[in-house]
Amino acid sequence: MSLQEFSLLLMSVLASVAGQFFLKAGALKLGKVNIDNTISHILSIITIPELLIGLTCYGLGAVAYILLLTRVNLSIAGPSVSLVYVFSVLLGYFIFRETIPLTRLLGLSFIMTGVILVVWQK
Repeated sequence: MSLQEFSLLLMSVLASVAGQFFLKAGALKLGKVNIDNTISHILSIITIPELLIGLTCYGLGAVAYILLLTRVNLSIAGPSVSLVYVFSVLLGYFIFRETIPLTRLLGLSFIMTGVILVVWQK
């Protein structure tokens, strides 16, 4: 993977992780959804800035991913963007104070190992 390709991958991953951060922050403002408030919550999405920023970040991440796909095989790009899962768990831990059970850490290590094996070139 060249430096340009890696940069596109990094932009896609970081934009997606930023999107998840803002979506979570907006969801916390939105509050819990139940059967009685579902419609009002869906309509409220357009009034919460964090949710709009999160959706925009996801859009930018998708654009970077599309540009990456013009340069590398899907069999490399697809698994590589799974690094979003790793960074999302770390974001949840450090920003939202979520716990990370041992089994989740094990799963993240498998993801990271898998990505390394997929992008590794001889």
